[in-house]
Amino acid sequence: MVTATTVALPRGVRAGYGAGSVATGAFGTVPGLMLLPYLTDELGVAALLAGVIVFAPKAWDVVLNPVAGRISDRSSDPRGPRRPFLLRAGLALAAGFALLFAAPPMPLAAETTWVLLCFLTCATAYAFFQVPYVAMPAEITGSYDERTRLMTWRVATLAFTIMLAGATAPLIRDAVGGRDGYRVMGLVMALLIAAGAVGAYRGTRSAPVGTIEPGPGSLRDQLRVIAGARDFRLLLATFVVQALATGCMLAGVDYLATNVLDSKAASTTLFVCFVGPALLLTGSWSALGARIGKRRGYLGASLVLAVGAALAVLARSAPSGVVFAAVALVGVGYAGCQVFPLAMLPDAAAVDARRTGTSRIGVYTGVWTAGETLGLALGPGLFAVVLALGGYRSSAGGDVAQPDSALTAITLGFSLLPALLVLISLVWLVRYSLDASEVDAS
Repeated sequence: MVTATTVALPRGVRAGYGAGSVATGAFGTVPGLMLLPYLTDELGVAALLAGVIVFAPKAWDVVLNPVAGRISDRSSDPRGPRRPFLLRAGLALAAGFALLFAAPPMPLAAETTWVLLCFLTCATAYAFFQVPYVAMPAEITGSYDERTRLMTWRVATLAFTIMLAGATAPLIRDAVGGRDGYRVMGLVMALLIAAGAVGAYRGTRSAPVGTIEPGPGSLRDQLRVIAGARDFRLLLATFVVQALATGCMLAGVDYLATNVLDSKAASTTLFVCFVGPALLLTGSWSALGARIGKRRGYLGASLVLAVGAALAVLARSAPSGVVFAAVALVGVGYAGCQVFPLAMLPDAAAVDARRTGTSRIGVYTGVWTAGETLGLALGPGLFAVVLALGGYRSSAGGDVAQPDSALTAITLGFSLLPALLVLISLVWLVRYSLDASEVDAS
């Protein structure tokens, strides 16, 4: 079984681990924000087909992530069993991302294929970065509260990266203009991803991680055992449905700014409103969780997020300031909805390790990231379906007047649909039961 310390981690290890969220935040944010508009408004791909292209590589990740977890569970290296994956897969992800928006002039079918293949390459590399990365907290510390503090660093870094990448990506695209704008933006984001991967690799070199004794049996056997872990199932279902809601909102930002708020610059403002509160309040959510428990904190954060998303339905009639305030409220809830589940995941894995005497943390995180990937991938796909139902008109690099039905579809897909999804996710969360006494006993 994994040897994990229960003492407080050095600040450098917390910061080093958090650096990995630079890579995950950039890759998790920019394609969700920019890829669907790139396909529909720059290449001229129909909305439904664009949704399939965005979804398909992430669907591949759903299959690949548990396999990546199994491979990382069985790895060994003097630098630490998970750390080499951070460097190798992180740099491969950066290279693939640099190519994603860099298709040379070709017929539309060839350009579409280029995007699909590059995104598939990125998704594959991301699986082998994200799964070992998420697995590390259960091996770095055995403390219920220390995992929350570790996640606070990770989520704070994630929030900063979302703001940096989400705000600057549209600015870079618009400053350069056209296809070249997308190419330059892709290269800058690739450098950011590479910096995060290298930072996480170097920053965790002194982390107190022991050896791994992987669980017995085949991958199918281990997946069957994990499927029987009640609290993990409930937590996963909650997180996947909320990832679906987040994916819808990310996909809708550019459309809402350009077509409903009638301002491309509003994309950056929306992102600042979304992430700014998360930067300020991540530590506050962590402190609240220490007082009332992670589950209750997660419930509260989810309700705040749902209320903020629902208020955004006023986008077509209210002043822009009201919309920005609603999105800021979403950001307040989003911070907690990242801190708590990511701190609860290693708790569930640690309890399993205590009960069985073996570690399945890689497979646990593989299933977890597969679910997260599925939710974030289905989000843009679901938003694309909403666009198609509303009669959204695609274009090849030009501005096209949208019908009133398309504007309504954009607004609903950004607001009431995500709010409803978050509320549905609470059906599973209220039944989650692990607490500090049971986890610390592991």
